[in-house]
Amino acid sequence: MVVLDRNNIPRHIAIIMDGNRRWAKKNRKFKNAGHREGMLRFREIVEECVKLGVDYLTVYAFSTENWGRENEEITYLMNLLLEFSETMIEPLNTAGVRINVFGNIEDFPPKSKAGIKKSIDITSGNQKLNLNIALSYGGRNEIVTAARKIALAVKDNKMAIDDIDEQLFSDCLYSKGQSDPDLLIRTSGEQRLSNFMLYQMAYTEFYFTEVLWPDFKAEELHKAIAEYQKRARRFGKE
Repeated sequence: MVVLDRNNIPRHIAIIMDGNRRWAKKNRKFKNAGHREGMLRFREIVEECVKLGVDYLTVYAFSTENWGRENEEITYLMNLLLEFSETMIEPLNTAGVRINVFGNIEDFPPKSKAGIKKSIDITSGNQKLNLNIALSYGGRNEIVTAARKIALAVKDNKMAIDDIDEQLFSDCLYSKGQSDPDLLIRTSGEQRLSNFMLYQMAYTEFYFTEVLWPDFKAEELHKAIAEYQKRARRFGKE
C-alpha cells in the first residue's frame, strides 16, 4: 500500500489518458469497449483527486488530431460525451467539481455540445476541484490562438508591445488563472506530450507508466503521486 504525504499533494495534475484501444485488443473486445471502460476509470480518478485535495485536474480527452480517426469511432466518442453529461454530472456536481473545457467544441454534434455546455453551467459555482477536459484541443493551436489575441489587441491599440510578458500570455490561454501542472501522467507506456499543454509544462514533473488507461485505478494514481513526492523540484534555480 502506497503511503502519501498529504502535505505534498500536487496542486495541478494533468493526464494523457492513453491506451483504451490497446486495452480492448488485449482483452479481446471491440475497441469502443475500451473507451467505455476508460470513461468509468475517468470518474474514479476524478473522485480520488477530490479526496486527495487536488485543486486542478486536466485530462486529454479528444485532441485535434483525433478527428482523423474512423467516423464510427468518433461518433461513439461523441455519444460517450453526451452520456457523461447525462449520467456523471450530478454526482460530480455534488462532490464540488467544476467542469471547464480546453479546446474548441463548435464542430461537435449539437447534442454533445449542448450537454457539455450544460455541464459547465451546472457546475460553475463549485470550488472543490477544477476539472479541465481537453476536447478538440491542441497545444500548438492554443499558443497560436493566444498570439492572435495579443496581436489583435496591439493592432487595435488596446495593448502596447511592452505590455507583453509571460503573465499576459498565460492569461490568453485556456488555463488562465490556474497554476501550471505540477505532475503529468501518461498511461500506456508512450513517452511524449502529443501536443498537450506545451506552454504550461515548462517545469512539470513527468510520470510515464505501462498501465493502460482502463486499468489505471486509484492505487495507480497514488503510485504516480508517490513518485512525484520523491523528486526535488528546483525550477532551474539549482
